[in-house]
Amino acid sequence: MAQVPATPKTQRAVRRLLAATAGPRWTFDHCDLQPSEQEALERRVNARTGPIAEPAVVFLLPLVSRAHVGNWHDVEARLADTIASFRGQTSDKWIAVVCGQDEPSGIGFDSQVRFLPFTQRVDGNDKWAKLEVLCHHLPQLGVSAGYAMTFDADDLLNRRAVEEMVRRREPNGYLVTRGLVLDARTRKIGLCAPQSLLAPGRKAFWKMCGSCAAFRFDLSEEPHRDAEYLAAVTAHEHRMFPYLAALAGRPLSPLRQEAVMYIVNHGENFGVRRGRVGFKTRYVGRFPVTDDAMLARIETDFPMA
Repeated sequence: MAQVPATPKTQRAVRRLLAATAGPRWTFDHCDLQPSEQEALERRVNARTGPIAEPAVVFLLPLVSRAHVGNWHDVEARLADTIASFRGQTSDKWIAVVCGQDEPSGIGFDSQVRFLPFTQRVDGNDKWAKLEVLCHHLPQLGVSAGYAMTFDADDLLNRRAVEEMVRRREPNGYLVTRGLVLDARTRKIGLCAPQSLLAPGRKAFWKMCGSCAAFRFDLSEEPHRDAEYLAAVTAHEHRMFPYLAALAGRPLSPLRQEAVMYIVNHGENFGVRRGRVGFKTRYVGRFPVTDDAMLARIETDFPMA
């Protein structure tokens, strides 16, 4: 299963405008839409508003096959660090599900961190097939409502991120606009944030990394509808996430901290296999974090880094 191509930016703008003016039904009937856009417009028609009473955060992690990497022990170590960043959260309102062919050792799977075997035969990259399985598995986790966040198995979560999400109870979900990129070889850290006049080349974190969006889900009625929506949305690259959430009438709210750390240049990055890591290491060099106070805060928020 390959990644679904993104809708061109001009078409995204037109479809959002049509949904807001002509309405979601007219847009559904008169535009040549991708399945994700169809699902988004269905959610817009059947929108649920208001904060979730007692949300939990569910992290969905596709794990690469042992057969596709050069150093499986390194993959296990990276995943262990990711899981440690979950277990170190200041709120325990979360569940993580890891999906892969090979159950990694050293994780300590339990009721809060679960392993979901992946048994499909897929030619080529199977990341998106695993994401689809994870999204469809959502109704079986025993969580009726909250936020679902796809998360790469080598990224790190700020220890206060879950607390912020469940405390704020935003009705639609969250987007990571501010985050960090750590170059594993140089140990330098770059800051991702929306660009400004003072930093015109800076990028928002969601443009750099897939661990960037927590989508609202509510399974109390028609439990599979939001699962289908999430499976369709996450079949795309992450730069489509804000658009599809807005098209669904569920615009994502920015988190108020550097919520995620993206680690690059460690040898087993997924992007290495696509030749797409070089510009990210150059980005770290262009926008390094040099302020001592901020570096100290990062050390506190990401102790496993």
